[in-house]
Amino acid sequence: MNTTDSIISSIVDWFYQNWLSLVLIIISAAIIYVLYKILIRYIDSLREKEKIGQNANFIWKRIIKWLSIFAIIGTLVSQLNIDLTYTIAILAAAAGTIIGFASINTIGNAIAGIIIMTSRPFKIGDRLLIQNEFVDVVSVELIYTRFKTLDNVLLSIPNQELLKTGILDYGKRNAVRRHCRITVGYQEAREDVERILLDASVKIKGVLENPKPYVWLTKLSDFGAEYTLYVFTNQVRSIDRFDADLYLTVFDACKKNELDLRTPQLRKNL
Repeated sequence: MNTTDSIISSIVDWFYQNWLSLVLIIISAAIIYVLYKILIRYIDSLREKEKIGQNANFIWKRIIKWLSIFAIIGTLVSQLNIDLTYTIAILAAAAGTIIGFASINTIGNAIAGIIIMTSRPFKIGDRLLIQNEFVDVVSVELIYTRFKTLDNVLLSIPNQELLKTGILDYGKRNAVRRHCRITVGYQEAREDVERILLDASVKIKGVLENPKPYVWLTKLSDFGAEYTLYVFTNQVRSIDRFDADLYLTVFDACKKNELDLRTPQLRKNL
């Protein structure tokens, strides 16, 4: 008998001796998979009924997934009587080496991830302003928190670094205040400037009626006065588009009413 025949014969004998265990493994894996699907659908139903948040939904799905994988591996090991003593020893040695080199950052990010998951400074789906850039929260994981920029680019930030970063949370449908500043000469009547800005505010799509828009005189310089129009909107998922509409509407209103927005010092020198 040649080597190939010997190998084939050994494989056939092994399958013959362990066919019952293999059948039990397949049945157990199928049952675990069905239970996994049922639990995932149950978690999704809780999310749809708003009994749990999107962040909790994501975390529970991860837990169920890994528990299912460990259950299948445990069934495989127990049915085939696999001795894991040598394998565990190798894995322990490898894990010790890896932890020795990467423990500081990895453990620090993991602890930071747990803090973020438990304290919940923001939720999945929220729009945040991080380092002067708008991003949407995609997922909160143990090492990284993942975001999507307005350019549809996936951004991953280590959790330890995220805890040190100043974050503005605009939520999903929160009413947020936005503003537009203009500077005009002192020859313009204050009442007229305020009227023009307030009239412009009602033409901006997405501005809320309550709280009402208002205008403040926010600065007095040598050659002109600065007025700020404040408006409120809940369109936080398109805040950049809203700001553009705000500036454009104010610009058109000022031009229509012949309000000169050039720098007062520049006008004086012309």
